[in-house]
Amino acid sequence: MTAKGLVVLGSTGSIGRQTLDVVRAFPDRFRVVGLAAGSNVDLLLAQAAEFNPTLLYTPSPAFTRDMLGNAEFTPMEEMVCHPDTDIVMVGTVGRVGLLPTIRALQEGKKVCLANKEVIIMAGEMVSSLARDGQGALLPVDSEPSAIWQCLQGEGKKVRRLIITASGGPFRTRLHEDLSGVTPTQALNHPTWKMGRRITIDSSTLMNKGFEVIEARWLFDVPWERIEVVVHPQSLIHSMVEFEDGSVKAQIGPPDMKLPIQYAMLYPERQPNDGIPRLDITQAMSMTFEPMDPALYPCFPLALEAGRKGGTYPAVLCASDEIAVEQFLAGNLAFTHIPKVVEAVLERHEPTPADNLEDILGADKWARTAALELASTLK
Repeated sequence: MTAKGLVVLGSTGSIGRQTLDVVRAFPDRFRVVGLAAGSNVDLLLAQAAEFNPTLLYTPSPAFTRDMLGNAEFTPMEEMVCHPDTDIVMVGTVGRVGLLPTIRALQEGKKVCLANKEVIIMAGEMVSSLARDGQGALLPVDSEPSAIWQCLQGEGKKVRRLIITASGGPFRTRLHEDLSGVTPTQALNHPTWKMGRRITIDSSTLMNKGFEVIEARWLFDVPWERIEVVVHPQSLIHSMVEFEDGSVKAQIGPPDMKLPIQYAMLYPERQPNDGIPRLDITQAMSMTFEPMDPALYPCFPLALEAGRKGGTYPAVLCASDEIAVEQFLAGNLAFTHIPKVVEAVLERHEPTPADNLEDILGADKWARTAALELASTLK
């Protein structure tokens, strides 16, 4: 079997590092063609020394051309279109993954998508490319992956998609009591180990709003048939209820290697000793409770932006990213994150979002507006 050419965008982040763990487990199945990373140049160079890619990219000023070795310095949107590229793992965070995803789908590549913002910002455009073109869009995020796995062989007889949420570290506390929360407290997720941005989004439950929007576009299910339920143990990653009342759930330890590997090897399932197993002989409990939007004001903001469509979702992503950055920098109270997002959404004058220029323009405007608003809040 010929090894597939793999490009990893965000190779030094959590998703990227675990993707390369899968490559290590299946060295005959994948050949690393390209690696792209942000500011962690030392790790990028270590990865390049191990996997010997022909293409490298980082915007970091600490990276110089004499560090390339035998590789070519190649922007991400060109890297994904390279003739040797078969599979693209989009493990970046934020808007930087959007253009490479679109280019890869246009070129007929298999895109494993772990970047929520790509499908949020341009859901209709990206899902249309995947549906009508030769490229494939495969979800890596744990909840969409769980839904995707539950849907295998079932057709479209779906009554409900049920997305699970841990509830984050402040599940039992009222939102108004969280004004003094520190970044360290908010980053202490009870079940998952993730990057800083997504961990804060998991604390505010903005990520669940994102996942509802993701599910709407990935699985073509109406808004009213997508629900979120709080499941603190994070063992069931999502469920699907079918028309006859039967419910399928995808269950496993809170670890990203399984959804990463499932997308990379799809439609195969292969054993990997590096993936944690669920030991059902151990005493465990699984509890569920309704999600109270009053405890998580970011969640209804995300749903409203998703339903409105147009450039609202792009503004949602951008304003949230800036608000989270300001919180992590100590410049904004935790409880002011939704206030910034809401105010930016209220000021936005939307357009239909039927082209990339309008989407990126809305993103740029929202970042400036969010930064200005955040500076006025104590």
